[in-house]
Amino acid sequence: MEGNVVASKGFLGSLFDLSFNHLIATKAIKVVYVLGMIVIGLGWLAAVVAGFTQGAGDGLIALVLGGLVALLYLISIRIWLEIIIAVFKIVQNTRETADNTRAIAQGRSATPDAG
Repeated sequence: MEGNVVASKGFLGSLFDLSFNHLIATKAIKVVYVLGMIVIGLGWLAAVVAGFTQGAGDGLIALVLGGLVALLYLISIRIWLEIIIAVFKIVQNTRETADNTRAIAQGRSATPDAG
């Protein structure tokens, strides 16, 4: 039942949860990723524009190499965000396991359906 309460709490409700039972990182991580994509894209665009103002050769180099660098940055951001999400999911699953173990120890069913 605790899992349902955690899932039903909104972003603002989770933000003002002083007991930290409702985590916002899994909700906010999508925004962080989109912002990262926008910043990387704008940086690549600025590099390409700056390259073409210097000359066609510099612009093509910025277009190709800058695209590869932008892709590597995007991959690295994605990997770090996935690591962060994995840690938070471990926390959530550990909490659920502890709740289920506590319920079983008290003689209750661990799942609401089995009761």
